[in-house]
Amino acid sequence: MKFAICQELFENWTWPDQCRLIAEVGYTGIEVAPFTLAPNINDLAPARRRELREQAAACGLEIIGLHWLLAKTTGLHLTTADAGMRAATAAYLIDLGRACADLGGSLMVFGSPQQRNLPAGTSREEGQDRAAAVFEACLPALADLGVTICLEPLTPRETNFLNTCDDAQELIERVGRPNFRLHQDVKAMLSEAEDIPSLIARYAGRVGHFHVNDENLLGPGMGPTDYAPIFRALRAAGYAGWVSVEVFDYRPGAETIARESLRYMRETLSRLA
Repeated sequence: MKFAICQELFENWTWPDQCRLIAEVGYTGIEVAPFTLAPNINDLAPARRRELREQAAACGLEIIGLHWLLAKTTGLHLTTADAGMRAATAAYLIDLGRACADLGGSLMVFGSPQQRNLPAGTSREEGQDRAAAVFEACLPALADLGVTICLEPLTPRETNFLNTCDDAQELIERVGRPNFRLHQDVKAMLSEAEDIPSLIARYAGRVGHFHVNDENLLGPGMGPTDYAPIFRALRAAGYAGWVSVEVFDYRPGAETIARESLRYMRETLSRLA
C-alpha cells in the first residue's frame, strides 16, 4: 500500500520542515489542504506551486492531491439555490484542479461539509440536482488537467447531505464521468449501518481514494478501530490507490500522530496472512 498524510495538522511548520518530517517517518505522499497554502488558491502563484512541488520531490515525496477543497472560503456552495454561487463554485473547483496539477497531484477529495449542507427547505432531490450541475460543469475541464474528484460521504454529525457510500455513488453514477469517483473514509464509514469491510467489498473498483483515521478523530492505531479487517478487505478488493492519514484532533502533536499512525499500519499489514 502507498501511504500519504494530510498535512494541515502540521500547523506552524514551514513547508520544507513538513516535507522532511513526513519523508523521514516513511510516507511517500503528501495530501494538501489548500487553505494552508493561500486564502484563495488563485493567490498561489505558478512559480510558488513549482517550488512547493520541487521541495516535496527533493524529499522523495509526491504531492498526491488536495482535500478540504472549500474550507475557509466564502461565497461558494454546492447545493445553494443561488445559481450564480453554484457557477462560482464550479469555476473555483477548476481553479483548484489547475493548482492540483501544477503541484503534481491527480485527485481532489470533495468533503467540505459546511459548503454542501442542504439549505433549509431544500429536498434531497433538489440537492442532488444542484450538486450534479456543479460537478457536470467542472469535471470536463478537470479531466483535461488529469484530475479526478473523489466524492466523500460524511457523517450526519458533519453534514445533512451525502452521508453514505450509497448516497455518494448515486450522484457519481448520475453525473457519469470517469474522473468522478467514490472516496471512502474510515471515520465516516463507522457511522454507517454496514461494516467497513463489507462497504469496501461492495464498492471494489469504484474507490479513487481512501482516508484512515478513527472515531476519536485521531490516526489509525490511536483509537479502538481494528485495521486488520480493513486492510484485508482493501487487499481483497485490489485497491491500489493511496491510503492517506487524516486526523482532526491535533493535540498529540503532528510528529507523534504521523509516526504512530504509520507504525501501526505497517505492523498491522505485517501480521496479515
